[in-house]
Amino acid sequence: MRRLYHHGLSPAARKVRVALAEKRLDYEAVIEETWIRNESFLAMNPEGEVPVLVEADGLTITDGWAICEYLEEVYPEPSLLGGPAAMRAEVRRLVAWFDRKFNREVTEPLVREKLLKRVISGGAPDSRQIRAGRANVHTHLRYISWLIDRRRWLAGDMLTYADITAACHLSLIDYAGDVPWEDHPQAKEWYALVKSRPSFRPLLTETISPIRPPRHYADLDF
Repeated sequence: MRRLYHHGLSPAARKVRVALAEKRLDYEAVIEETWIRNESFLAMNPEGEVPVLVEADGLTITDGWAICEYLEEVYPEPSLLGGPAAMRAEVRRLVAWFDRKFNREVTEPLVREKLLKRVISGGAPDSRQIRAGRANVHTHLRYISWLIDRRRWLAGDMLTYADITAACHLSLIDYAGDVPWEDHPQAKEWYALVKSRPSFRPLLTETISPIRPPRHYADLDF
């Protein structure tokens, strides 16, 4: 059976888990805490990051987006990249937006300061980083609302990796209690559609010890 090495604080690993579920592909989940040096894991991925997918025949693929592209080529149904070439280009653009810009401006400062530090060392968070992440999230939620005002899903008329990527980042920010949903009702409605999918629900049932999420985190009717 294929194995997926992951941990709950990685938006990329969350994205791959949702993709595997959407494609109805079975796998063994292996939690890899990358902040603890593990030589056997480093032998698989010298970068020391999750996710890492190992197929039953031993094929090993690293990097979240590389894994998603692989899944799309080898297991094309259902497609999560869209149909026409123009839509696929838009999906890839939005994936890059959230994996780069959103991650840099929102996910990294908030997840690092509010979640990761507590998991690893219990160190004090940097309030400046938290303020910056909280301010930046509004810009991205407005952009999501702008897209949803013009499309059924972020990249077009079907769920794609664009939605999965954005939602996986937001799920971690929501776990930290820092998504101002009340200020962005269109983005909230879109996220409610994503989080209600069977592929996404397992993420919402898991906790990141020793931190508990807000009460609304797993509520499909939040």
